[in-house]
Amino acid sequence: MPNSRSAKKRLRQSENRNERNRQRRSQLRNAVRQVREAASAEDGLQAYQSAERLLDRAAQKHLLHPNAAARTKSRLRKHVATLG
Repeated sequence: MPNSRSAKKRLRQSENRNERNRQRRSQLRNAVRQVREAASAEDGLQAYQSAERLLDRAAQKHLLHPNAAARTKSRLRKHVATLG
């Protein structure tokens, strides 16, 4: 356990960031899953656009490596192209 005031504050900040990152990561995974489970090209395209924004945002916030976000977007784009 932290003893100094600054260490206690760092612990609080860390816990808040961890919770926020957990929520963002879960939201991102759900969005990617929706694209993969889309039945039609129209549904897939809408889900892809939503997931693309979340992936870009995650890369910007260093939740994901930028190359990992780009790779995921590319694979999802290919999947959506096969739907329609």
